[in-house]
Amino acid sequence: MAAPAAANRPGSTDPVAERTALPRLVTVGGGITEVVYALGAQDQLVGTDTTSLYPVAAQATPKVGYMRQLSAEGLLALRPDALIAGTDAGPPVVIDQLRSAGVRVELVNADHSWDEVRRKVLAVGRASGREAAARELQARLDARWQVVTARVRAAKHPGPRVLFVLSHSGSPMVAGEQTAADALIRFIGARNPLAGFKGYRPMTAEAMAQAAPDIILTTTQGIEAIGGEAKFWQRPELALTPAHARRAMVHLDALELLGFGPRLPDVVERLHERMVRA
Repeated sequence: MAAPAAANRPGSTDPVAERTALPRLVTVGGGITEVVYALGAQDQLVGTDTTSLYPVAAQATPKVGYMRQLSAEGLLALRPDALIAGTDAGPPVVIDQLRSAGVRVELVNADHSWDEVRRKVLAVGRASGREAAARELQARLDARWQVVTARVRAAKHPGPRVLFVLSHSGSPMVAGEQTAADALIRFIGARNPLAGFKGYRPMTAEAMAQAAPDIILTTTQGIEAIGGEAKFWQRPELALTPAHARRAMVHLDALELLGFGPRLPDVVERLHERMVRA
């Protein structure tokens, strides 16, 4: 087994102290970084990716780039003991180079489920040396999730038709199955009217007429990118929807909506209250 990266760091003057210190962490994925802060392990963070924007303190951490465009040189320069990332982090050759350099790599599979959140908590606990704290955090989150999901199940069904629109840049896209947005819509007790396909596709007039959403769900960043809510509703495709007549739209921060981190129970509760129980 490869020796810990800390034991081979250039310039180390106290190898014993370095071996017994808490591991130095790099996190890739905003939801994973949130778990680090929820565990109180932020002092171990030596780098995060560009999606790690919450809490605000995470924005001041050294950035290693976008999650799918990582550089081995940049990462190793931070002398991490462990990298915690989603399985979509890469490119794969960089992940292999980190392992070869003795960096512990924890990859978390994303399937847009509550178990994904649990896997993030456990992975951060293992990599940070805080497994007991991770188990305690998971127990609290599980209890909160059970309360929220019970409230959703008790609500009147079927819920409204909620369509997620992604409009951060270029042409807006709408979300189908096997997306974080689709999972979130189902979690809040609503229906995704475009559940007949997987992934994302362009927001066309045909798609809008077919979907006939009651409510549009989108990100705050997307609304800002398009020039505000008034500009958003000016798109002719939206005029074909029931949501347009009522200007029925809800937007939240992108990481909060789609990050699948420890805030997920609160997000589901708030969206359920605003979009289903209203």
